[in-house]
Amino acid sequence: MARAAHRRHGDEIAAPARPSSRQVDALAAKAKGCTRCPLYRNATQTVFGEGPTGATLMLVGEQPGDQEDRAGRPFVGPAGKLLDRALVAAGIDRLDVYVTNVVKHFKHERRGKRRLHKRPNREEIDICRWWLDLELQTVRPRLVIALGVTAASALAGRAIVLSRVRRKTMDFTGLKGMAIQHPSALLRIPDSEARHRAFDTFVADLQYAAASVS
Repeated sequence: MARAAHRRHGDEIAAPARPSSRQVDALAAKAKGCTRCPLYRNATQTVFGEGPTGATLMLVGEQPGDQEDRAGRPFVGPAGKLLDRALVAAGIDRLDVYVTNVVKHFKHERRGKRRLHKRPNREEIDICRWWLDLELQTVRPRLVIALGVTAASALAGRAIVLSRVRRKTMDFTGLKGMAIQHPSALLRIPDSEARHRAFDTFVADLQYAAASVS
């Protein structure tokens, strides 16, 4: 993976358009009309994964957020921008990484004009697993990195406590996996210094994961 220039925590990095393959494009096209669970009714569109077939790393989050739902791309909102900065700091080229979510539609509730994230339930995760399994089979990454407890538990098929599995290898449907914090968790840390320390830990975990398959 190409090493990009280091940026400080506050620097903005635009998410580049990622290369994809015919196989991924075909899956994404099929997923556009997905009505397998009720979440499609209130979402703007399906947000499928992006990245090259044969990617060394696949990053799997929970679900798209408000900005992802509007753009139709994963990890382009605040959490995605933080992930971009972390990947640069870790020396990982985002163009080489496949990124997706366990659930492909934005689950939310309205508060006035705002659409607030709601965690998907087990049934919704299980139903949408159809698409994630197809992505795993198509991309065949050397390492799957679960971002957050929802993704880790879905991929492992059991309840996961992130602090207990940090930097440990797990079996994700026959593929090598690791679990780290979701970048959105860092955004919720109110103290600036604590948030910077958490960012450094997040970067170190990404570096450790990448080094395990280098």
